[in-house]
Amino acid sequence: MKNGKWKMENAFLLLMIFAFAFPVFTQKRAVKPATTAMNSNSTNVFLPGKSPIISMRIQFLTGSINDPVGKEGVASLTAAMLAQGGSRNLTYDEIVAQFYPIAAVFGGQTDKEMTTFIGQTHVDNLGKYYALIRQMLLEPGFRADDFTRVKQDAINFLKTGLRQSNDEELGKERLYNIIYAGTPYENHSIGRISSLEKLTLQDVKDFYAKNYTQANLVLGLSGGFDQKFSQTITADFRRLPKGAKMTRKIAAPNLSEGMKIDIVQRETLATAISLGFPITINRASKDYAALALVASYFGQHRSSNSYLYGQLREKRGLNYGDYAYIEYFPRGMYQFEPDPNLARSQQIFQIWIRPVQPQNANFALRATLYEFDKLVKNGLDEKTFEETRDFLSKYTNISTQTKDAELGYALDSRFYGIPNYNQYMKTALSKLTLADVNRVIKTQLGSNKMRIVMITKNAEELRDAIVGNKPATITYASAKPQEIVDEDKIISTYPIRAKAADVTITPVGKVFE
Repeated sequence: MKNGKWKMENAFLLLMIFAFAFPVFTQKRAVKPATTAMNSNSTNVFLPGKSPIISMRIQFLTGSINDPVGKEGVASLTAAMLAQGGSRNLTYDEIVAQFYPIAAVFGGQTDKEMTTFIGQTHVDNLGKYYALIRQMLLEPGFRADDFTRVKQDAINFLKTGLRQSNDEELGKERLYNIIYAGTPYENHSIGRISSLEKLTLQDVKDFYAKNYTQANLVLGLSGGFDQKFSQTITADFRRLPKGAKMTRKIAAPNLSEGMKIDIVQRETLATAISLGFPITINRASKDYAALALVASYFGQHRSSNSYLYGQLREKRGLNYGDYAYIEYFPRGMYQFEPDPNLARSQQIFQIWIRPVQPQNANFALRATLYEFDKLVKNGLDEKTFEETRDFLSKYTNISTQTKDAELGYALDSRFYGIPNYNQYMKTALSKLTLADVNRVIKTQLGSNKMRIVMITKNAEELRDAIVGNKPATITYASAKPQEIVDEDKIISTYPIRAKAADVTITPVGKVFE
């Protein structure tokens, strides 16, 4: 009996980890559906194959940008109630008990413009598994005890999971909050703590009724399913109300000129740095491949070959990670590849530097700006361009190396209105020229609207060093080559172009509030 209880508790924990690992996302967009031949029904993305593992991605084009004012977090809470709550006929514990023997899990991911429910099962268990999933999504129980639990989980995620336990994610999400202030993208996709605390079960029911409609639905399947099953799932989800397509266009953030720095005061051993600015490019843009190549060269995620990594970590031993992104990439410290189905109409160029010893934070920020400005000024040379293009053309395949990831990317291609992602990227990269890349660097990265977030315990000391333009210092355990010593002298006084009024300190307890 004790062993059975242990199994049940661990199955429950696994479901919780899976379901809350991802943010919830809604969609308000002006991107047209893809024209790729995935299925004759444009609302479905069916990728039949021979794999005995069936992947499901049931997506609704609604997310946190659809949260009513004052109810920020209701989109993510609704998804959590579906993925982590009971159905009309089964409690959540009963569902977990039925998942366990077939080694199945089911989770929900909510972001700004879409919400995706993700699950996998062996074809032999498909009937039993789908019967449970269908109930959870189409016949939710909306029980008060489930609501209390998932609501508290969401609040704890923001209060503890981000504010107190993860400087990397805290810095990145705070940067988005600042850049998109005053827009539908402003809040974390999980919501705001003060709003979550006020949400009611009726708010969730109302959001479900309004947003979980056929008009917002995209069904995704891959693996060895047959036509009968694809017809069944399609017919079942036609039970949802028809609804109306959302056509709301998301305006770009209206940022003032100049650099602005927010230093988040938190008791932490290291300093985390996130900096970035909006770009006008997303995956549907003609210059996407060019900018992706630039980000790969400058700061490919988890790659020791990237330029910034070489300058800050390998030459100077300054920190652990130095990466650059042109798309939203949460949970990067836990994984090598971004999760699919976080597609956004608006994106930013972002650089992540972490962890840095507090005494080196002033130097690390100046070094990052120094290297970024060199990139904007000089661009890439022919050799670097060719090497990076060759790498990225091959690396693209890694993103879709599993059938489930392939399905996720196919859904994202539908969102952006582009063909198969791998072929799309390879074709675009093959046509790129060095002139294209350097043009994109000048037009997209020459930004005078840089926003910087730093997480540190010595906020006032760091602010004074920045505002007072105090020369930065760095100490090495062993002697460095003269070229590094000479360059460090330049970096130590490299200007941080922020006025005193543009450097603020925010107590960590105010973030996500």
